[in-house]
Amino acid sequence: MIDEQLINTILPVAVQAGKAILNIYHSGDKIHVSVKADHTPLTIADKASNSIITNGLTTLFPHIPILSEEGADVPYETRKNWEYYWCVDPLDGTKEFIYRRDDFTVNIALMHHNRPVLGIIYAPAYHALYHGSAATGSWLKKEAEPWKQLFADKDAKEWVAIGSRSHASEEEQAVLANYPVIETIAAGSSLKFCRIAEGAAHIYYRYGPTMEWDTAAGQAIAESSGAVMTGADGTPFLYNKPSLLNGGFICKVVV
Repeated sequence: MIDEQLINTILPVAVQAGKAILNIYHSGDKIHVSVKADHTPLTIADKASNSIITNGLTTLFPHIPILSEEGADVPYETRKNWEYYWCVDPLDGTKEFIYRRDDFTVNIALMHHNRPVLGIIYAPAYHALYHGSAATGSWLKKEAEPWKQLFADKDAKEWVAIGSRSHASEEEQAVLANYPVIETIAAGSSLKFCRIAEGAAHIYYRYGPTMEWDTAAGQAIAESSGAVMTGADGTPFLYNKPSLLNGGFICKVVV
């Protein structure tokens, strides 16, 4: 059962991981980058955050397995039988982090079979902590401010589209032409989902590849605020597939 008590147990893990990332970000040291087998960048911040999250979740919930970007590969034959599991991106927006842009996040999602049922996103550079589930709705806390419930802007007649600085495509622009979009803004990492949940944007279409840990927490937060996310063809957007690579998707307000 997802409730406030459960969420409050997990939030400190995300914040602790974010603080470790931020300490490296503000250290002034050169950020050393290695390249993984899939050609994506890896830094010591990714590793530090992953260690904190893995240790924290394993201590709190030893019976729930973890699927993390920086963790060991888990064969589909093993994970296909998981009822619940954590889907984790310890540092989403590594390129933003490397280029000293603040749009990077910690993503933690609780999955039930092939759907995210709880999402937690922490944006350490903004001291912004988000969470969302169907049972609780979506919420945001910034530093000393009180928690604020988030609602997608369903009544807008003119839409703001949001996308990536690094991955915009002609295909995406063609799809957005079918909606009442008057402006397009950019954001890094899973913050694009958060902007929809906050009502600052109305649609996010992604044609290019992402991984399941890039989207799970954001989907939970956006959908819990009143948005909807599907595959690019309108089919349900599902997880724990044989391949962890996502297809295209669209996240938008419900009209």
